Amino acid sequence: MQVENIEINGFSIDTFNQYGLPEGKTQGICPLCSSDRKPKNQKLKCASYDWKRGLGTCHNCNTTFQLHTYKRKGVSEKEYIRPGNHNATAITDKVAVWFKTRGISKKTLTECGVSEGTEYMPQTSKIEKVIKFNYLMGNDLINIKYRDGRKNFKLFKGAEKVFYNINSIIGYNSCVIVEGEMDALSFHEAGIPNVLSVPNGATLNSNNLDYLDNCIDYFDDKEKVILAVDNDEAGQALQQELIRRLGAEVCFIIDFDDCKDANEYLLKYGNKRLSKLIETAKAVPLENVTTFKDIEEEVTDFVQHGFKPGYQVGLQNFDEIFSTYTGQFITVTGIPSSGKSDFVDQMVVGYNINYKWKTAFASPENAPTYLHAHKLMRKVWQGMPTPGDINTNQWKKVAEHINDNFFFIDMERYTLESVLRKGAELVKRKGIKCLVIDPFNKIRDVDCKTEDVNRYTMEYLTKIEIFAKKFDVLVFIVAHPTKMYRDKEGKIEEPTMYNIKGGGEWYDASYHGLLVHRDYENKTVKAKVLKVKFQNLGENGAEANFKWEPKSGCFIPHNQNVSTAEAMPWE
Repeated sequence: MQVENIEINGFSIDTFNQYGLPEGKTQGICPLCSSDRKPKNQKLKCASYDWKRGLGTCHNCNTTFQLHTYKRKGVSEKEYIRPGNHNATAITDKVAVWFKTRGISKKTLTECGVSEGTEYMPQTSKIEKVIKFNYLMGNDLINIKYRDGRKNFKLFKGAEKVFYNINSIIGYNSCVIVEGEMDALSFHEAGIPNVLSVPNGATLNSNNLDYLDNCIDYFDDKEKVILAVDNDEAGQALQQELIRRLGAEVCFIIDFDDCKDANEYLLKYGNKRLSKLIETAKAVPLENVTTFKDIEEEVTDFVQHGFKPGYQVGLQNFDEIFSTYTGQFITVTGIPSSGKSDFVDQMVVGYNINYKWKTAFASPENAPTYLHAHKLMRKVWQGMPTPGDINTNQWKKVAEHINDNFFFIDMERYTLESVLRKGAELVKRKGIKCLVIDPFNKIRDVDCKTEDVNRYTMEYLTKIEIFAKKFDVLVFIVAHPTKMYRDKEGKIEEPTMYNIKGGGEWYDASYHGLLVHRDYENKTVKAKVLKVKFQNLGENGAEANFKWEPKSGCFIPHNQNVSTAEAMPWE
């Protein structure tokens, strides 16, 4: 029976009742094991059916199975290559014996879609016999992980990155995330079917989780996400990014004690104990409540190594005087047409190049959006694209980079509340690490009812700070001064943070303050540090001078003592 336009747990059904079981009945045979039992026992009601959740459970073979097949949730924004079912064979006895040494049965391999085949492996430069971990979404083969006998790995080139075993979490209000396919098989072996694995392990720089972007809809109904990653530095970095993206309120953490991962734990302690480990998962520490145990590792690290270095944008003269941490916000000021927005663009492009950080812009004054995108494209391109460059490989490469790393919040009416809501969504769905609000006065806090400018400013900046800390995001706020002042010679004076409306609050609340100021006489732009919260991150009052390169739109470090007659872009 095929049923269209029916959803269970937010998933559209592809094939209703795929095993042809008696519909509406709550008990019956198991489609996986009943046919293998003795003839007299084949009709015994050994399984329970939960049609509302779309799951069945067998009490004989202790297996959970899906009653239906489902269509993929969400739509991929890109075009990818599908691997197809080439060179795939069932697991042979020889390979099954090897998996048995790792505690994994042939039954688990079959249920998790593991197969064999041959594949060219770049590590050995020849075709090898391989194990194939098949990445399915619904009935579609999305990707394949290959592993040869020398423990070399590769994913199918050009295929979409998704979680391994993603189908298994449909119908459950909880799931387990592990760091490798063997760990996923280990939990499945222990009777925990709703387990999925990241496709490419963990790295210390775990900001770019494209597989999470592609599968984020699958976590919408999850009330509990158990993180069972490796007990090493890279695994812990992955854990923190998953917590940031999925939300601390739903995340729980497993400790493998003296073992590195789930498979090692399975081999050492067995199925039952690994299954019980799920029950020991601890909630992420509560917000706003900190004990010494929560931060003891950080305290120890600080005693041993002092302050951690701040993040830098990649401009040598500027990096010498300024750096920052995430979870903070920077106030950038300057007179109109001084290059504030352009310099902020330069900073976020630098963070993207150095750390792969993604940025969202709420920039009403940078409209139309295509011109802002063009400015970013030039900075990444390091030049000015021409009509002849359109659709070249370079064009496609840069365009894809801009598309994947920079996001423009376009609204008819900007409010602080709507921008921060969209920012939180972009953290979850795209993993942004920077948010730009440009300018402050065009993005109002409509929920603040006071007419006291100082109180309004403090409430505004407090909301920004809460957002930055909660999502570990670096926020830029571009704020214009209220007035421009001239000295006795008629030159425009450099504004300070006190020249912004509500000035005293800006200086007190901001983690950092920067001035971007143009020098008409020398035709340069300077970035001046107005404030750094921590001494190790910069030098108050220090300056870095730049020339603006018109083709790329980049700021080039410049020796102020050298005179030039080149025109600036605003002239």
